[in-house]
Amino acid sequence: MGGRHRRGEDSMKITDAQVFVGGPGKNYVTLKIMTDQGVYGLGDATLNNRETLPAAYLTDYLIPNLIGMDPRRSEDIWQFFYRGAYFRRGPIAMAAFGAIDMALWDIKGKLANMPLYDLFGGKSRDGAMVYAHATGADLPDLMDSVASYLEQGYKAVRVQCGIPGMPTASYAVPDQKGGKGDYITDFSGILPKTEIWDTDRYMRYMPSALGEIRDRFGPDLHLLHDVHHRLLPREAAAFARAVEPVGLYWLEDPTPSEDQDALRLIRQHSTTPIAIGEVFNSVYDCNKLIENELIDFIRLAVTYGGGITPMKRIVDLAGLHHVRTGFHGAPSHSPISMAAQYHLNAWAPNFGIQEYLVLGTPECDALFPSDHTLRDGMIHVSDAPGLGVDFDEREAARYEYKAGSHPVVRLQDGTLWNY
Repeated sequence: MGGRHRRGEDSMKITDAQVFVGGPGKNYVTLKIMTDQGVYGLGDATLNNRETLPAAYLTDYLIPNLIGMDPRRSEDIWQFFYRGAYFRRGPIAMAAFGAIDMALWDIKGKLANMPLYDLFGGKSRDGAMVYAHATGADLPDLMDSVASYLEQGYKAVRVQCGIPGMPTASYAVPDQKGGKGDYITDFSGILPKTEIWDTDRYMRYMPSALGEIRDRFGPDLHLLHDVHHRLLPREAAAFARAVEPVGLYWLEDPTPSEDQDALRLIRQHSTTPIAIGEVFNSVYDCNKLIENELIDFIRLAVTYGGGITPMKRIVDLAGLHHVRTGFHGAPSHSPISMAAQYHLNAWAPNFGIQEYLVLGTPECDALFPSDHTLRDGMIHVSDAPGLGVDFDEREAARYEYKAGSHPVVRLQDGTLWNY
């Protein structure tokens, strides 16, 4: 994976960088940074359904500045791109910065002949618990999905199911029993499909459904549920209180995160653990939530959060305020960014859980070979130098960008709602 290298001369330079867009079932945006010592690093800039934008930002603006820099100076390079852009943050820029930062850490790990977790301070645990996504067109269908994951050894499962009387399938729910509902992008084009949402039906049905799941599978199962930003603050507070008896491991994104005071309202009315942050792009999106202890899990992803360098700062801040990690791990993240999170998970003293929905197909494994393994519901990180993931350019040549989109959501009267 780039070989085991010792640092040679005092000077070291980035000589080239390339961006690849495409992959099996996803438009992964992969960055490869080359150096004059033959060591290369890999990063992931995949911005789901907007993949060509960070790719263009990297190619047209960032890479020309990157050539000639010393890849070991990752802190200075991160500051150069973040502070130097003037118009800061946002998912496009931070995904591009994040890819560069991942690749530079990958290079440093290879130079040191050490896995990244050792550069961070070493392992805090032998394996990191992950959660799977169980889904069903109705509650019995969901129960079957949960049971199948438990048979595979998972100890934590996120559950989503169809709501009786809901006009269409809702977030992460299949149209029919036994179908897939993992919100995989529809690659039929840019124009999105439309889902219809009914909050009242959801509020009446879902607490009792979660209670039935708990009754069937018992108290040891770590049970998670994602509202996906669908509720208003008062509704979210009422829902969080209603599901307290279920003992959720977390309630995710109960209300849109732009209104951070809404989390205070939920906290005042419920002790249900709250997880939020997968759409955040920096510490400035979550520092007050963390400092005021309004959340229990922080969900930023290493790509959208700007890379490993800023993510370590967020993890440290969260640890001061009893907030644990729960990094985003949807299919929009390639095995490169997931590997970066695996290393952070292995190190972070305040680790909580890792979302796991990587497309573990033979095609994906061929494109991104690694020795990271999933065993008994735990990720066991590779001890290979750097990120521990490689990238096969010959495999990459098989794929090209294909336009796709997530659905949009409307209420029954046609009002656009939160996806």
